[in-house]
Amino acid sequence: MTPQPTAGPGTSRTAQAIETVFRMESPRIIAGVTRVVRDVGIAEELAQDALVAALEQWPRDGVPDNPGAWLMATARNRAVDLVRRRENYARKLAEIGRALPDTTPPQEPADPDDIDDDLLRLVFTACHPVLSTEARTALTLRLLGGLTTAEIARAFLVPEATVAQRIVRAKRTLATRNIAFEVPYGPDRETRLGSVLDVIYLIFNEGYAATAGDDWLRPGLCEDALRLARVLSALMPKEPEVHGLTALLELQASRTAARTGPSGEPVLLKDQNRSRWNRMLIARGIAALGRAEATASGAPGPYTLQAAIAACHAHAHTYEETDWSRIATLYGLLAARSPSPVVELNRAVAVSMSEGPGPALTLVDALATEPALRDYHLLPSVRGDLLARLGRTTEARAEFARAASLTRNERERELLLRRAAEQP
Repeated sequence: MTPQPTAGPGTSRTAQAIETVFRMESPRIIAGVTRVVRDVGIAEELAQDALVAALEQWPRDGVPDNPGAWLMATARNRAVDLVRRRENYARKLAEIGRALPDTTPPQEPADPDDIDDDLLRLVFTACHPVLSTEARTALTLRLLGGLTTAEIARAFLVPEATVAQRIVRAKRTLATRNIAFEVPYGPDRETRLGSVLDVIYLIFNEGYAATAGDDWLRPGLCEDALRLARVLSALMPKEPEVHGLTALLELQASRTAARTGPSGEPVLLKDQNRSRWNRMLIARGIAALGRAEATASGAPGPYTLQAAIAACHAHAHTYEETDWSRIATLYGLLAARSPSPVVELNRAVAVSMSEGPGPALTLVDALATEPALRDYHLLPSVRGDLLARLGRTTEARAEFARAASLTRNERERELLLRRAAEQP
């Protein structure tokens, strides 16, 4: 144990450490506790109880050598206490209740396709069809991604209040419908697959470009999402979009080391040192993309298309050598398959590189009235870049400044303000 003072700067540092550890470990704690109490909402409450206990004890007694295990043990012990107090668990307690803290949870029915991963189990459980698609995704991002309502709102491009209501209602629905922690099989699993893929993708995105805070990247979220995608890929080898998502995350993750500078500042794609890209992850991504294409029976799905776009970047030795024409075409296919103003914005960027900033600016200006992009900082950021390339520097400066005012990530704000200042 590392002693900590009971007051002063040390206490503040301990509290900050607790919050950091909890944010990293809470998904695993919630998943593990859900296996005991069979209720997602209660599991989250018990995880919060463990956090409160840490805030009370660690400043006084010191931070444990393994803080994540301490939080898990505390939450599980409280879960066992809760189970023991419930009369309807009497029969189960007679068999396994007293040994729960020291033994593995009861086994699910044997099945060759069983999901032997607590986090992935919880993703599928929270993506129960009794919930709307939006509610499933919001709840799972909250529970497993550890994302705040603000971060989830950014992913959905909706107000924070809307996300908060979705999460509250989702928990209430799971509780009132008595939806147990379960492993879906067969058609039921396939029904939930789309939501599960969306959740894993959004968790990765939040780690790849954090919505708020002082850090540009949150590698832990990227690692969790990539691990879940790999597990799912092995579990469902005949699903092309599972391989497509895995390919996309492998390829995106390959750039991680080059995406920040010495002080943690963001490095844009065109400025990245491509020798720092992880060639092993690129090879894994290309192989997964091949599996996605080989298992597809029709037109490629949205994740496979996005992986193909990422592969274009991976194959280019320099930014200028990128096949921007193909990328623009792929974004066009993606827009037809999954219409989205964000996809159109990305297509405009590709068009700017293949046809010039003029045609791209026309596409971007057409998105100006999109309600979903009203507070989306990347819209003025892209527009600022196009205006700068057209020599309209005064307008570009204003767009970069507006983008800086909309982002809540400090690193990104600094980058946008610097770009505004660079305009003559």
